[in-house]
Amino acid sequence: MPIKVLMGYDGSPAANAAIDVGAQLFPQARLWAAHLWTPPFASTSMRQRLWTGAGRVDEFMAAIEREGEWEADRLTANGVTLARAAGWQAEPLVVRIFGGEGLRFAELADKTDADLVLVGSRGLGGAPAVLGSVSDMVVHYTPRPVLVVPYPLLMADYAALAAGPVMVGYDGSAGAQQAVATAAELFPTRHLLLTNVEDGEDPDDGPDPPHADDARVSRLSVPRAHGTSGRAVADALAGCARSRAAAAVVVGSRGRSAIREILLGSVAMATLHHAYLPILVVPAGA
Repeated sequence: MPIKVLMGYDGSPAANAAIDVGAQLFPQARLWAAHLWTPPFASTSMRQRLWTGAGRVDEFMAAIEREGEWEADRLTANGVTLARAAGWQAEPLVVRIFGGEGLRFAELADKTDADLVLVGSRGLGGAPAVLGSVSDMVVHYTPRPVLVVPYPLLMADYAALAAGPVMVGYDGSAGAQQAVATAAELFPTRHLLLTNVEDGEDPDDGPDPPHADDARVSRLSVPRAHGTSGRAVADALAGCARSRAAAAVVVGSRGRSAIREILLGSVAMATLHHAYLPILVVPAGA
């Protein structure tokens, strides 16, 4: 059975690139191209154009609603066309909202029972890198694995998508154990590189990772270049991933609070913001 992917699609170059990347990592998946739209009440140009010839306020408001819905449907159809061309089974999912896109998107992940959530990141660049408000909210609040695709990828990183291994940050924690199990499920044909960033402790201490006896799984240890911060660990993971031509990096979160917020932790957050590779964040209990 193909995996089910819920994607946040807004028509941007980053979203279009995320479709291409996702289709290479998860071929023949089933996709919902989800677009959450709000009526364009704040658009001065739209209001001026629609007010001409509108005799009553209710007609004016109805015209705004029609135009907004039509544009949302048109834009999402473009995403579906791209996804189908990439080999996915795709259909549109257009939802009218009044704000709170990140939280509503997390709700859609549960409603569709998605195996994976896919978002593109438009803000990767400069210092520090910024995912963007909606992408950040999706990663923090969605109780499903979330793949964040930076835009643009380097040529070498793009080339690795076709057949590269998948690197999993592994430190023996419960979050890392869940990350390994999820990676094995979502990438059944890829080699998994379980990577421990050395901190002076024996990386072989602690419980064996899931699927440790699988021939597709191997363990690595890499040194931190500088310091003990989450950024140092993220840099080490990213450097190792590129040296091994990895297609993606998988990191686990530390758990969820009572309000279902994913506590990413410094390593996961730093990896998201600084690795500049496709990053799969696996929440606890996913």
